Amino acid sequence: MSAPAPGNAPTSAGFRLALWQQIMIALALGLVAGQLLGEKAEYLKPIGDLFINAIMMLIVPLIFASLIQGITSMSDPAKMGRVGGKTAAIYMLTTVFAISLGMFAAWLFQPGAGTGMSFAAQGGEAATEAPSLAQILIDLVPRNPLAAMAEGNILQIIVFSLILGISLSLIGDAAAPMVRGIDSLAQAMFKMTSLVMACAPIGVFALISYVSGRYGLEVLVPLAKIIGVVYVTCIFHVLVVYSGMVAVFTRLNPLRWLHGSIDALMVGFSTTSGAATLPVSLRCATKHLGVSKGVAGFVLPVGATINMDGTAIYQGAVTLFIAQLIGVELTTMDYLMIVITGTLATIGTAGVPGAGLIMLSIILVQVGLPLEAVAVIAGIDRILDMARTTVNVAGDLMTSVVVGHSEGELDREVYDTPRIT
Repeated sequence: MSAPAPGNAPTSAGFRLALWQQIMIALALGLVAGQLLGEKAEYLKPIGDLFINAIMMLIVPLIFASLIQGITSMSDPAKMGRVGGKTAAIYMLTTVFAISLGMFAAWLFQPGAGTGMSFAAQGGEAATEAPSLAQILIDLVPRNPLAAMAEGNILQIIVFSLILGISLSLIGDAAAPMVRGIDSLAQAMFKMTSLVMACAPIGVFALISYVSGRYGLEVLVPLAKIIGVVYVTCIFHVLVVYSGMVAVFTRLNPLRWLHGSIDALMVGFSTTSGAATLPVSLRCATKHLGVSKGVAGFVLPVGATINMDGTAIYQGAVTLFIAQLIGVELTTMDYLMIVITGTLATIGTAGVPGAGLIMLSIILVQVGLPLEAVAVIAGIDRILDMARTTVNVAGDLMTSVVVGHSEGELDREVYDTPRIT
């Protein structure tokens, strides 16, 4: 891969803030504006929604094109299998560790002890049954690929794209015209991503203003402890676990990984959508971290669907928090059920809007805790979602670097080059 394009360097037009710096400033200004405007900040929400829609517009064609481009660029079937195996192994292992870490943090800090909350007559959300393994496997294969794309069913789009990409690789020269067309589509989607991201600071400002104005401090104070536990655990997971994996498995400077990932982390934090952040993650992986388009195009779309380490931390911590609220002592078997159910539910409900609360309700049912507690958590779910989505995005980018390095598909010069914009 080539070094960063000259357009990324300072121009004669003068000083220019990097995108992540613009987004951070927008976040800070949005928090202040929301507090000043209060409920009137809701008038800014349509601007944020427009930004979200623009990002969501990119997802289906970007996943379709980037996955097929990634597979067809790996002409060696053995290499394709290695990349897939390494990706799945990392995602599953880190998910199990993340949910265990969330439980440990809640056990250590006891955020629900002595809170004095009750759930009388609150109703709560309806229980959601965990899908069976057979149903998960059946739902992976789309009956109609076009319908899956129209509905935005990410799992089915990934499966169809994988099968089509493998088929194109197997038919050799006959696939050349279609491969060139898909490569052009992928390039166009990357350029469209750059255009949309130029508007990110405005969209982030509007989104955070709305959140700040709507929730304010009154919802944070009673539940500040669980928010703090989740945020501290998420930060620990990114700075220690992910950075440690980068350092141990690649011998690369983890600070470079963090710096190169920051655009995607900020967008994930503000949009609370790993799928919506995917275009930015692809841009960060290839442009700032030096991961080849082939590996990034495979690892990141898969991770946006099945890698939910942040959600796993949230599940573990919040489940223990709820148990502490009502004074229930969980058994060793309960802890084991939380880990197993949470890990499987991550795969089964990854593409569902509001997946965090849905997965939480599944776990509460499994360990016999009241579903009414979901109503309490729902009040701060958006705030917690910011942290867990950021971890999910960081995990995707960490995996792309580790897998890319192990396959010799990472450009050290690009990775080691300090970012300017």
